[in-house]
Amino acid sequence: MKEDIISVSPFTEFRKQCRDLLVKALEKISPDLAVRKVTLDIPPNPQFGELSTSLCFEAAKTISKKPLELAKQIEAEAESEKEYFKLIDSIKAAGQGYVNFYANFTEFSALTIRSARKLDVEYGYVKTDKPERIIVEHTSVNPVHPIHVGSARNSFLGDSLARILKARGHVVSRHYYIDDVGRQSAIVAYGYKLLGKPKPAGKPDHFVGAIYAVTNCLLEIRRLKTLLNSQKDELTHDRVQRIKMELDDWVAVAVELQSKFPEIFNNLLEKFEKIENPEDEINALMRNYEMGDEEARKLIREISSICLEGFKQTLSRANITFDSWDWESDLIWDGDVAKHLDALKRTPYVFHKGEVLEFDAEGVANDLKLKKIFGLRENYEIPSLTLGRSDGTTLYTTRDIAYSIRKFKRADKVINVIGMEQRLAQLQLKLALCALGYVEEAKRLIHFAYNLVNFPGQRISGRRGRYVTLDEVMDEAVSRAYEEVIKRSANLAEEDKRKISELVGIGAVKYALIETDPLKPVMFTWDRVINFERNSGPYIQYSHARACSILRKASKRIEDADFSLLKEPIERELILMVSRFPEIFIDAADNLKPNIIADFANSLADKFNTFYAALPVIKAETQELSDARLLLVDSVRITLRNALNLIGIEAPQRM
Repeated sequence: MKEDIISVSPFTEFRKQCRDLLVKALEKISPDLAVRKVTLDIPPNPQFGELSTSLCFEAAKTISKKPLELAKQIEAEAESEKEYFKLIDSIKAAGQGYVNFYANFTEFSALTIRSARKLDVEYGYVKTDKPERIIVEHTSVNPVHPIHVGSARNSFLGDSLARILKARGHVVSRHYYIDDVGRQSAIVAYGYKLLGKPKPAGKPDHFVGAIYAVTNCLLEIRRLKTLLNSQKDELTHDRVQRIKMELDDWVAVAVELQSKFPEIFNNLLEKFEKIENPEDEINALMRNYEMGDEEARKLIREISSICLEGFKQTLSRANITFDSWDWESDLIWDGDVAKHLDALKRTPYVFHKGEVLEFDAEGVANDLKLKKIFGLRENYEIPSLTLGRSDGTTLYTTRDIAYSIRKFKRADKVINVIGMEQRLAQLQLKLALCALGYVEEAKRLIHFAYNLVNFPGQRISGRRGRYVTLDEVMDEAVSRAYEEVIKRSANLAEEDKRKISELVGIGAVKYALIETDPLKPVMFTWDRVINFERNSGPYIQYSHARACSILRKASKRIEDADFSLLKEPIERELILMVSRFPEIFIDAADNLKPNIIADFANSLADKFNTFYAALPVIKAETQELSDARLLLVDSVRITLRNALNLIGIEAPQRM
């Protein structure tokens, strides 16, 4: 094998040769053309070559020629220099003035296949010239209920981003922000205390979620009944009817919860009936926790830690880890929240609105001319941000100011993976940082937004205990994958079937939640998620396993081959896809687009399966052709595996 002839990005090398040849031709034609920016695009049809430029349409005006005339001159001049550019076979003028570049596939195939096989586990992962310290904060589910299928999209996107950025050469740290301050944590802790702090029955986070849902339900029913009984004469008829409808909904929820969690529900109901005002007690617990009261600290940390243990079990099964678990309460107890809030109060952008403090986000944006910087229309008026409650407790975004400043002490860039419904809050957070003088940091604070996951037939609501947990989804996916595996590989040992089913089932769920553009909703349906025949995680994994099977059956080690024998259109399409993987990767890393890695992997799997169905590999017409095709299959195997790794999916060798 000619080990010296490799490239970290074969298609980029071809692109560079095309650009250099084009510049040389332009210099010969006219000095006025030599300084022009050269843009090369992938044409829509392979008949127009592997790269094309429309440069002539503008450049021709400079030298008073027609675009096609200039294109033909470029073709002629380039032809005389072509021998120095080994990856280029020909340059052709076309259409009304395009210049198309065609690859020398003997050289190009050799470069691509040798590079993929030599670089192996690193193939495609082009390192950046400017590595940064990047914090990716993702998942951060409140410790009051299990991770459900909706928040799992956050987990999988965040993990994929971290993997991609690390492969790009950045120093990446994965952070989980534990939101243990506020009403939700106080509610679940209150219910936990009323029950006598029992040990978890079953998985810890599912147990905590049951306590939270039941406690919240009983609180809502009492609140609505109190409202009707105490203020009925002051309410309009419509308002009374709306309250009654809401009460009916919560009573229906209570019936569901009593059926699902009878012991927890009945015990809490009995306790509630003896308490005069649980709402006041919960508010007191919330205030005491922020103030650092020892009893409140111990109680809320205890129930939060129980829930987090369940999260860690779920995430470990999905092969997701974190480098730092950051407690929101630490920011308050350390004085960071108060310090930065006081600093914000000293700016001209904080004012009182009744009994609460407000932050004038619009004023900051206008004074510092930030709207364009943050991609806002000039006529968009940014709502003010409420910084705290009338009882002196702070709100989430206020605490997030302190957290963001703390993160920037450890990082050059911070990526917050948060639902798109938090866009305004994330914008207000950036503007608060700007008001405090952290303008450059605010520019490097990225809100990676994502849309909802729709699970047909399910209304997701943690407060009502209505959700499809990630644990349930993974269990179901693994079960369905097992049924498919035994159809295809009945002779495998049972242990292998179970292991493969776990990889395939979890990979299927990950792929389903990553492959759609993050800003578009995901419709989660099992017939699409577990599908071995088309666009899905199992389909790509099966394609990888198929490549591994071909190489196993060949049962011989080939170091090099005559790649000029790879002449079929589908072979060339495969080579082009493998060669372009590094450029796809760079785009995904630099523009934070994990979904394009998933899309690429699926397209490569499609091409490979077309190749597999059309052409023999081991039994090719000649041994030399078989060797060349085997090495092509190996390069596809490597590329599929490396792409799947970036989205957190394992590539099994058997299925």
